[in-house]
Amino acid sequence: MNPSSINILAACVLALFGVAIYGLLVTRNLIKIMIVLQILVKAAVLGLVVAGKMNGQINLSQSIAVTVIVADTVVVIVGLALAIQARQVIGTLDADALSKFRED
Repeated sequence: MNPSSINILAACVLALFGVAIYGLLVTRNLIKIMIVLQILVKAAVLGLVVAGKMNGQINLSQSIAVTVIVADTVVVIVGLALAIQARQVIGTLDADALSKFRED
């Protein structure tokens, strides 16, 4: 990889981080929050692989990236299951409504 392609990939990582942070600040829907978190994790994985390529340890970075993707998939599945349960109990997917819902 020449330095210009690494710069392009680094810019893509920063753009994905920016989109994800903006999405987390704007959205209140639980499903959309899960999607935005997926974008954030994919940006981190891409950054990890780019850093591994720059250091000459691409195999290590790819194996760690696969591990992160698998762990993140499990987290998202649990989060979506909780969102479905919240929808059934509360009737909405709004995070503000969920934080106001308390059972005594």
